[in-house]
Amino acid sequence: MKAQILGGAVAAGIFENGPRSGLESVSSPSQAEDAASKMLNQKLLRLGNSESDGQVVKDLYISEAVPHESQWYLAMAIDRENYSPCIIISKDGDVDLGTLLREKASGVHTFHFSLTKGITKEVLSDIESRLNIKNQELENLTQIIVRLYKIFVDHEATNLEIKPLARSSDGALTCLGANFTFDNAAESRQKQLFALRDRSQEVPDELAAEKHGLVYVRMDGNIGNVVNGAGLAMATNDAIGFCGGASANFLDAGGKATKDTMIQAFRIITSDVRVKAILVNIYGGAYVPYPDGGAEAYEEQGSRAVT
Repeated sequence: MKAQILGGAVAAGIFENGPRSGLESVSSPSQAEDAASKMLNQKLLRLGNSESDGQVVKDLYISEAVPHESQWYLAMAIDRENYSPCIIISKDGDVDLGTLLREKASGVHTFHFSLTKGITKEVLSDIESRLNIKNQELENLTQIIVRLYKIFVDHEATNLEIKPLARSSDGALTCLGANFTFDNAAESRQKQLFALRDRSQEVPDELAAEKHGLVYVRMDGNIGNVVNGAGLAMATNDAIGFCGGASANFLDAGGKATKDTMIQAFRIITSDVRVKAILVNIYGGAYVPYPDGGAEAYEEQGSRAVT
């Protein structure tokens, strides 16, 4: 039984109402009922996050337990450093993509491929050689990778994680868990997929920003920032971190912001009780509505935050 919330590391999380993980193994209907009653409608906190960042569990995913000998990790993602899609495989299933990219962990194999050519014989041969796998393992892994590629291309994914990929004693591979991320810019083309979106699991401030044409992402720091342009916003976040601070948000107001848009941007940031200061980094022309919008929102919220 697995709690269904946005984000990963469900098994490592704990519930507010007790030291219970977001992943439970049960062996009887009564155990399942007891576990479900203690998970549903309860807030699940992920390790390292504050209490306010937890999410209430509304759904559980229930599947049959699969006996297995070991757990692998498999992902298909975009390697932005090398401008190429790639397959990432580790025979150690206790990893996550963020850790892999940050630490370049040993035992992790990366295989680049062409988005237009797909999963070629050369890619599969490289996987076979570097992982030293044959027969059923290779056949099963090939089938899974080919299916992942179809999802990746047909539904415009940016990251497909299979964690864990269970390996049985006879070499059979079974997907026990998945974490898929799709390109938000594809919403107009992927209507059926985005119809599954559960906004109740999303950050309210991010939804409010989206409604007003702002790109807002909540972060863990206490320095709010308002920037126009995604590139400048990323550089601003980097600069804050370089100087020893931590951003409370990423906010791109865009190049066509109106006074009302800016009022909404400052309203979102100044209503965040974590924010102790606001950095405004605007690159503008002869006239931009940022000062007026910022002043009006600031007056609304009082002088709690310093800009």
